[in-house]
Amino acid sequence: MSTPAKGAPGFFSSQNKRSEINEWRLMLSNEKEGVRKDAVKKVIAAMTVGKDVQMLFSDVVKCVQTNNIELKKLVYLYIMNYAKTQPDLAILAVNTFEKDATHPNPLIRGLAVRTMGCIRVGKIVEYLADPLRRAIKDKDPYVRKTSAVAIAKLFDIDKQMAIEQGFIESLHELLTDPNPMVVANAVKALSEIAENSEQVTLDFTPDIIRTLGAALNECTEWGQVFILDALSTYNPRDEKEALEISDRVVPRLQHANSAVVLSSVKVILRMMRWVGNADEVKNLSKKMSAPLVTLLSSEPEIQYVALRNIDLIVQRRPGILAKDIKMFFCKYNDPIYVKLEKLEIMIKLASERNIDTVLLEFKEYATEVDVEFVRRSVRAIGRCAIKLERAAQKCIDVLLDLILTKVNYVVQEAIIVIKDIFRRYPNRYEKIIGTLCANLETLDEPEAKASMIWIIGEYAGNIENADELLEIFVETFHDETPQVQLQLLTATMKLFLRRPEVTQDLVKQVLKLCTDESENPDLRDRGYVYWRLLLSDPAAAKNIVLAEKPVISDDTSTLPKNILDDLINHIATLSSVYHKSPELFVSDYKKKSSTLPNRSPSPPPSQSNQDVFGTSQQQLPPPTTTTNKSTDLLGGLDELLGGITTTAPIPTSRQSHPSDDPFGLDSMMMPDSNYQQSSSSPMVKSIPKNLLLSAQKGQGLEIYGAVVNQQGSIKYSLSLSNQSQQTLTGFAVKFNQNCWGLAPTGPLNCPALYPGQTENVMLPLGRQSQANTTKKNNILQVAIKTPQFPQPVYFQDKFNMTVLFENHGKLGEQDFLNAWGSLPDELATELVPTQPGWNKEDVRGVLAGHNVFYVANHSDQTAVNYYYSAKFVFDGQEYVVVMELMFPNGSNRFNLSVKIADMTFAAVISENISSLLLQ
Repeated sequence: MSTPAKGAPGFFSSQNKRSEINEWRLMLSNEKEGVRKDAVKKVIAAMTVGKDVQMLFSDVVKCVQTNNIELKKLVYLYIMNYAKTQPDLAILAVNTFEKDATHPNPLIRGLAVRTMGCIRVGKIVEYLADPLRRAIKDKDPYVRKTSAVAIAKLFDIDKQMAIEQGFIESLHELLTDPNPMVVANAVKALSEIAENSEQVTLDFTPDIIRTLGAALNECTEWGQVFILDALSTYNPRDEKEALEISDRVVPRLQHANSAVVLSSVKVILRMMRWVGNADEVKNLSKKMSAPLVTLLSSEPEIQYVALRNIDLIVQRRPGILAKDIKMFFCKYNDPIYVKLEKLEIMIKLASERNIDTVLLEFKEYATEVDVEFVRRSVRAIGRCAIKLERAAQKCIDVLLDLILTKVNYVVQEAIIVIKDIFRRYPNRYEKIIGTLCANLETLDEPEAKASMIWIIGEYAGNIENADELLEIFVETFHDETPQVQLQLLTATMKLFLRRPEVTQDLVKQVLKLCTDESENPDLRDRGYVYWRLLLSDPAAAKNIVLAEKPVISDDTSTLPKNILDDLINHIATLSSVYHKSPELFVSDYKKKSSTLPNRSPSPPPSQSNQDVFGTSQQQLPPPTTTTNKSTDLLGGLDELLGGITTTAPIPTSRQSHPSDDPFGLDSMMMPDSNYQQSSSSPMVKSIPKNLLLSAQKGQGLEIYGAVVNQQGSIKYSLSLSNQSQQTLTGFAVKFNQNCWGLAPTGPLNCPALYPGQTENVMLPLGRQSQANTTKKNNILQVAIKTPQFPQPVYFQDKFNMTVLFENHGKLGEQDFLNAWGSLPDELATELVPTQPGWNKEDVRGVLAGHNVFYVANHSDQTAVNYYYSAKFVFDGQEYVVVMELMFPNGSNRFNLSVKIADMTFAAVISENISSLLLQ
């Protein structure tokens, strides 16, 4: 009778014998290789489940002297796990590693090099250089591809050694290896190294690009992804090269792996920026449409990732999928997260040609059982109406049909949507108000009630029984949410100002409820404002409350252009799924720009035009405050408001709560009564606002902003949006210590933010005398707090450094030459592609608006060079910046070179200047 074979589970079933360590030790010293292999397996199994077996280190290491690859792998695995805790004993295996690195079997040679790279012990790393150098030149491609990965690991452990020993140059040589897998590993290793080092860049030449393109056809699927990601960082020399790269990549669009498809799309989209021929662009777009649609037949998880990427592509180039909108129709068995993404894309692809089909689809969705999906579908109809003016009537007809279904949540969502349509197209569709009012008593959701009240107040002049409709809500005033109460107060004021003779009792009742009986500070404040307006200047009250509202805009493309372009460059990564730039969620992410070899500029000519096309703007005087003592236009206001308290209560001081407050915000909290509307002069040149804080991370507060320079005054231009369901008040802000000493010189004067409201504010900034100079960068770390937040919210912002440039930074020609010659030879270079319609003659005006001054120009048969200068102060010292912009003849890109005494600033300045020119 044969005994059962020992399966893998047997190694993990410990019998907890007290003598098992001694038993394993005896087995490890056994002469039979099979016994030693079983012993090592048992040790590895014990190590895997968390048992400490490091006392067997010397016994296991002895087993490495074998030609059995399986046993050798097990021993190497054990050594890698315990080398950190037993560095001295790990040295015992070095001789074996070096010996195996010259073994006739390439698998063993590769295994030795890979294991030495995985052992993160300084003493072992010292012995890695020679075996790794031999592995790079090995005749077997398996060993060479293993050496490429080992170089990346070596760089992670000891950057200086990897650079000094010339391994980075060796890695560049592997890019031209005849074996495609070696090329793929070398590309991936270089990419990882470049992401973590400012000293190493992916500087590909056209020859290397051709090698990478040829290797695509023979690589594994993940090797293709590595190569495609590297190609997506390359800036082609001209349109012809961009088309050549695209032609190489197009066959990858038919790959079965979705990662390969998305990476190919990323490369083609980047190359299309250099293609000016409309027919070629159309051809490439057509080739991408079918593969993108094919991704929607995959598993739901892959569909979701594909849809998030397609969402970005559609915002950037909607023509790619304009004719494939039916492919995004939702299936009955799609998960809710897939359905919602398809809805977003359908809204973006909706046009006057396909709106009838889209509306029929949305109407069908509104009859499903998933309440959240139904709400989103109804809201999608409204967004299509806002986006397409000619189709607005069709959208409203569909919404009216849905209201007639009498389904409670459908009716309420439709009313919310119609309110937005009224704001988009005022005084155009008021005929449907009667249908809306017929459903008044069915409303039970705060947002729907607030929307209906807004409609009644806005069109009170057209609704005969508007006062009776508002009285329905007044009866349950104290049971309503603050959102409804605020809207009811404003609607009552609108009705009173239009029809004062029949609504005096109603407005008196509502004002009394708001000021005397409400505990909500925002409601009380607004009530007192309205009351004082009516008493002091009814005409002004009418002008303010009944003023024309700004027309809302289409929110289909929610991402600013600069953020969208950045996300397009990160397609097929988490960044494109989150719709956030990598630096927002990846710690220590370094955003690097492509660089060019150092070169010396052509000397500026002796005589040149010194004009600076700057735009001067005068400081606007602050508005004067006057008291208008007009007659009582509405009659009897003193008597009407006589029963209401005539003095607003003094705000009580807020009591700070102990919390994690590294910015010291509790001492900065300001009551709302301190708010003053500041008047600011227009900016010399606008800098686009970036998303600084998302609503998800900001507890409902979303912030876009940019640091700007207004006539020499540095300010933070912020747009604060309240996406939560509560009113946000009493904002306080504080900066963490930064190398520029930038800090607020006044409070964040923002009025109360009601749900869904957005306010633009200017925060004045100044430079403190003491600055943190340990890290030189252009990053601001900011904290904001309100009484409604249990903890402060934090964000960081990479501001444009040109806002700190002085207005006296212009140099003469000789001073420029002297400065260029005296500064270090090192250059920060940036290769910048231009957009269609970009005019290089406008460069002077754009840069002059940011205190970057034109000095001279020089042209020859190959290029036109422009020279600029700027100055800024850092840590009490003035720095001179000299720049050269070279426009090669016949090229759709330009080279920007920057020199400065402290090259720490050069890369930042180069990146910021190029971003200004491409706005």
